[in-house]
Amino acid sequence: MTTPKTTRLKAVRSTRTRRLKTAAALALLVGAAAIQTGCVVPIYATERDERARQLLYVSENLRHITRIWERIWFLDLPDSATPYRTHGGII
Repeated sequence: MTTPKTTRLKAVRSTRTRRLKTAAALALLVGAAAIQTGCVVPIYATERDERARQLLYVSENLRHITRIWERIWFLDLPDSATPYRTHGGII
């Protein structure tokens, strides 16, 4: 038979366990994000020439993000609400 005191202790323990698991998951997430953003491990090389080459590659890749975004969301396709009809068959 459970008493109100033991029931309350179980509730407190489960709350503490849940908070501990949440804090551990949050710490793991923050740690993973820190590694990915280069806070712990540097993203670019320390040598000037190699770092300049890496930065050029990264900036060139970032320039294409808008095109990739349009292709993912099918924004580069012709609009079906255009006033003119486009021929879809083989001529």
